Amino acid sequence: MSISSTATLRGALIARSTVATQVALVIGGTAFLALMAQISIPVPGSPVPVTGQTLGALLLGSAYGASLGFTTFASYLIVGFIGAPVFASGAHGLSRITGATGGYLVGMLLASLLTGFLAGRKWDQKIATVVPTMILGDLVIFSAGLFWLHHSIHASWAITFKAGLTPFILGEVIKIAIASTAMPTLWRFVPKR
Repeated sequence: MSISSTATLRGALIARSTVATQVALVIGGTAFLALMAQISIPVPGSPVPVTGQTLGALLLGSAYGASLGFTTFASYLIVGFIGAPVFASGAHGLSRITGATGGYLVGMLLASLLTGFLAGRKWDQKIATVVPTMILGDLVIFSAGLFWLHHSIHASWAITFKAGLTPFILGEVIKIAIASTAMPTLWRFVPKR
């Protein structure tokens, strides 16, 4: 089964993509993720803050598609690794990727790939399919994040869930609702071909 180049929002809006266009999209997406990461609220008793990064990863993967979404999130991680203050609260460096929050970053990288893959199959165009897409993306983020956090803090699973999941549930429901309504809404403005 072949997937149309217009299956993703990016493909529908930018039908003819050049290397320069791809680079501009990666730079713009990286800047978007960096801005979303600055929406950061510390959680008492947890090394993991509430951030806008999760929402950014879900939206970016869905809008860009699997390949470009993954490449953009990987570029964001590389830029943060080499010293740009793009992670939550302006943080940067290897310690953010290998530390307690690193699993969430790896999870977001994988979620951008998954949501992009499903968007390539038009799962981001209708509420009935976009909600499961965003939930699956969030499950990938929190699965990787919780396993990494558990290993990092050397605590019981109960403490890991208390520090890395419970405080985030309401926020994630809101982010999933935003992403799940944003994508089909944006598709309504795309001219039919």
